[in-house]
Amino acid sequence: MSATLARWRDSDLWHSFTHSPVALGATLLAAVFFVGAFGAPWIAPHDPFNIASLSLLNSFRHPFASWTYPLGTDEQGRDMLSAIMFGTRVSLLVGAAAVIFALVAGVGIGLVAGYAGGWLDGLLMRIADIQLTFPAILMALLIDGVFSALVPRDRHDSVQIYVIVLAIGISRWPQFARVVRGSTLVERGKDYVAAARVIGIGRGRILLGHILPNVLGPVLVIGTLTLGLAILDEATLSFLGVGLPQTQPSLGTLIRIGDDFLFSGQWWVTVFPGVALMLLVLAINLLGDWLRDALNPRLR
Repeated sequence: MSATLARWRDSDLWHSFTHSPVALGATLLAAVFFVGAFGAPWIAPHDPFNIASLSLLNSFRHPFASWTYPLGTDEQGRDMLSAIMFGTRVSLLVGAAAVIFALVAGVGIGLVAGYAGGWLDGLLMRIADIQLTFPAILMALLIDGVFSALVPRDRHDSVQIYVIVLAIGISRWPQFARVVRGSTLVERGKDYVAAARVIGIGRGRILLGHILPNVLGPVLVIGTLTLGLAILDEATLSFLGVGLPQTQPSLGTLIRIGDDFLFSGQWWVTVFPGVALMLLVLAINLLGDWLRDALNPRLR
């Protein structure tokens, strides 16, 4: 373990990370959001979803007026700081699940298309090209609408989070597939793949054991950047009213709820969740940009 840690500390990636103020700052900001989100049940000042603890007498309290409600309260008397912490957790979980789904589907399709070639490669890539002609949010809206029509109305709230994950994941897989397909086309012509074929290793083992480890670099970069996009997709869907229900509010849901009171003087109900969403996505994108540069051998 100590030898592995020592090799990691001597690596170019660690050196690049420790000498990049942007990467360090983005990591610190992302860590604050992750700790606040996943530690919300223990460190949040209030439980914003415990109906017994809510009081309409505390509704629309101004921010910074007291330490009890540092970011104010909404129309139901919920503490905005606590609601943002819990909402960030939902946004991160949905975004991460959607990216994992898109990554697994896109990497699998890209590996098969790049290694097989021929008509199968052409068919899979034309499907990806057709999907890329549609904006991701429109594709997610279409998929969400189809599943909502198929699922009974009384079960919408219970399955909506899975529908959103599936909708965002399906709308984002082509980026992974095209990058992996291009890298696989390069790798399949190298000597180590030819040697694996000669000694009788099957296609599945060649793809998963030999080619896949050599194409993971770009996948990690795309996955990091896509996480920020997936969180924005979920927030957009929730803002449009087709995202998560109010019983599982994300940052997008909180922004949509606060939008009704934006011009009534209660600006903090929508501004603070919006700022939290902006900072979260900014931190993730900055980390993705650093990872892209750090893994690019031409920039070393």
